[in-house]
Amino acid sequence: MDPHASNESPVRIDVLEGGTLWRLVLARPKANILDGRMAEALTSAFTRAKEDAAVKVILLEGEGDHFSFGASVQEHLPDQYEAMLRTFHGLFRAMIDASVPTLAAVRGQCLGGGLELAAFCNRVFAAKDARLGQPEIVLGVFAPVASLILAERVGRGSAEDLLLSGRAIDADEAHRMGLVDRIADDPSLAALAYARTHLLPRSASSLRFAVRAARAEFSPRLLATLDRLEILYRELMRTADATEGLNAFLEKRPPRWGNR
Repeated sequence: MDPHASNESPVRIDVLEGGTLWRLVLARPKANILDGRMAEALTSAFTRAKEDAAVKVILLEGEGDHFSFGASVQEHLPDQYEAMLRTFHGLFRAMIDASVPTLAAVRGQCLGGGLELAAFCNRVFAAKDARLGQPEIVLGVFAPVASLILAERVGRGSAEDLLLSGRAIDADEAHRMGLVDRIADDPSLAALAYARTHLLPRSASSLRFAVRAARAEFSPRLLATLDRLEILYRELMRTADATEGLNAFLEKRPPRWGNR
């Protein structure tokens, strides 16, 4: 257990393999909602990992039966979304800055912001029961990070399918699509085995250079485009339907779209 982590932290940090492997566990089952507090805890972990020269790989997983149901819908409302964008997108900027190889172990639901986090990792391992999707459009909004990362992983056609339909797919379809790299009975054990075989024998510093090189074209483009998508998101939030979709979800009723 990480000595700096509070018992109240929404993220548990397990330090394994003599400090060369960190397992970050989203520790708010069953939903493991990626709200601002959890995003800040993850950002802090990646910031610290950047400064720890021994860390060779970070494994992300959810406690319990599910990876994550996604970001907080409440924090998407007009009076909170600016802080949500700043905090949530700050997590991905910290991941890029750290340049530590990342693995995701996905069980159960992996939706919305949860899928953005998993898909951003270098490798994704999923259980047979995993369900993955970007349901933001069902709520009348869109997913900025997924709008960039999914096309990199699965191609534009499949990415636009998921982003525009909001449908969730099972592990088999996600594997065929390239969203998942491997299906395993226990994705956490499979990810650990991959790390021990392919990453831990390598130089930590060289791995970080390799991550930067592998994403040398993508990371700067993502950072620049994410700024533009934040502007687009602000335009979206001035529409009636964005607020209607979010409120309908929170009120557990069908949305009444005004198409404006």
